[in-house]
Amino acid sequence: MRKRLMAGAMAVIVAAALPAWAAMSQPSRAAISARALDSSAPPTTLAALAADKPVIARHAMVVTAQHLATEVGLKILKQGGNAVDAAVAIGYTLAVVDPCCGNIGGGGFMVIHLATGKNVFLDFREKAPLRATPTLYQDAKGNVIPGLSTRTYLSVGVPGTVMGLNAALKRYGTMSLSRVMAPAIELARKGYVLEQGDVNILDTRTKDFAKHRNVAAIFLSHGKPYVAGDRLRQPQLAKTLQLISQGGTAAFYRGSIARAIVAASKAHGGILSLKDFADYSVAWSEPVTCEYHGYTIVSDPPPSSGGTTICEILQILSPYPLTKWGYGSVAALHYLIEAERRAFADRNSDLGDPAFVHNPVAKLISPEHAAALRASIRADAATPSSQIKGNLGSTEGTDTTDFSVVDARGNAVAVTYTINFLFGSGYIAGDTGFFLNNEMDDFTSKPGVPNSFGLVQGTANQIEPGKRPLSSMAPTIVLRGKRLYLVTGSPGGSTIISTTLESFLNVAEFGMNIQQAVNAPRVHEQWYPDEVFVEPGLMTPAVRRRLEGMGYRFKEVKSWGADEAILVDPKTHLLEGANDRRRPAGLAAGY
Repeated sequence: MRKRLMAGAMAVIVAAALPAWAAMSQPSRAAISARALDSSAPPTTLAALAADKPVIARHAMVVTAQHLATEVGLKILKQGGNAVDAAVAIGYTLAVVDPCCGNIGGGGFMVIHLATGKNVFLDFREKAPLRATPTLYQDAKGNVIPGLSTRTYLSVGVPGTVMGLNAALKRYGTMSLSRVMAPAIELARKGYVLEQGDVNILDTRTKDFAKHRNVAAIFLSHGKPYVAGDRLRQPQLAKTLQLISQGGTAAFYRGSIARAIVAASKAHGGILSLKDFADYSVAWSEPVTCEYHGYTIVSDPPPSSGGTTICEILQILSPYPLTKWGYGSVAALHYLIEAERRAFADRNSDLGDPAFVHNPVAKLISPEHAAALRASIRADAATPSSQIKGNLGSTEGTDTTDFSVVDARGNAVAVTYTINFLFGSGYIAGDTGFFLNNEMDDFTSKPGVPNSFGLVQGTANQIEPGKRPLSSMAPTIVLRGKRLYLVTGSPGGSTIISTTLESFLNVAEFGMNIQQAVNAPRVHEQWYPDEVFVEPGLMTPAVRRRLEGMGYRFKEVKSWGADEAILVDPKTHLLEGANDRRRPAGLAAGY
């Protein structure tokens, strides 16, 4: 019987005062000034999170944004599969039960920590078609044409999910592809009963579903939106998954599935070709790693900006006594915001697909670079973003999905994958049954012109044939010493970085349990636009007034992200799972 985590109202856990980490360096002069600035005790805001408790398990844990996918992953683990087996089963299952975001029509990243101590990164991000050009979304005068990179077949990148999942299974899994895919095929064929959380997501694009007959036939019930209690059957997707189960990766990239996508692309003004599919490849590499107060952060390198940016922010924050200042205090928020502002300026300017550009990752996460950035932070005032050097960039879809797995052997997998917007481009090619991404919007349509998420980027992320777009996805594994400590990640476009970072800080610095950490209200600053996004409940009125007096402009956003996290208690070694309250259809479960 599954145990649901349905968190209540937004709120803040007030951590008890904890001693600073023994290994923490002495605070800088600016930090001491900030402590004087924020001489009052850490604020007491809401206390509703105080009762939030994680799911506890002794052997293994799975957390996903959709309860059926969690149950599939847990079943694989109970049958003797390892974390990679479970992750691949979950990835295919989410393509069925979380069609907005789980996918075989998009791509993503996987970080694996093996029980042997080895850490690896798998890049299965989408690629630009070979006929793509830097000016693909501009008119004859060089103006960006709205919607071309999001709502047309020109927005579709070559999908990577199928090859990525299959490559992970082949290298590190123990079960056959047909075995781990069987639950997804059954759920697609027989259907599953929709809950209100599922319906809420479907309702966001029912008008778009109606525009395409083949989409409406699946995702509308006799022309009307589904309601909770209805059964969603996807026989076309079941057929597609069965082809992959029997024929493997080639069935998707060199068979009838690729032909159907290319035919639909040509029929609707797209530029995808069979060569794009035949030439697609995934890439294995070393993760980005950095140290922070006795923790080792293991995250994704370019073409993701997630790991690099998280590490850069942590390096900037390292000398400051965040624990003493407390969650939601003036000083903690001030220095967190300023660190995010500077790291995002670097992110937008310097990072891109490593096959096309040089990424100065080592420099960006170095103590020397952090010290230089830290020196530019004023203790008593916000820094206008116009004073921070950088380039503006593209928008990035927030409607990703993330999941975390830890098995009984000590292997751990963090995966974030996406089709960009909710239900991607909104297109399904022929009778393939799955949505295609609009991931091309993650490129810079024109240097200096903001994308859908307001990110302004430079030429490092411009469109080029066969190139992977820069991403903010950040599936992350944290070690304490050499032992597994935390598996985490989130959807949310550019806010993925701040969500993942802050969930870690909530545990490591502010004494929250993992459920409180992922539920707590968040803050986000991405350099441009020059405003700070906050969730309700983060700040007391007094703290907000103090920060506004320092020059900050706040924009309250109801919620963002959905961190799916697993923590290994260093003392008991028990696994603690937390499904983010922002995705009520999700589930943390273990045994």
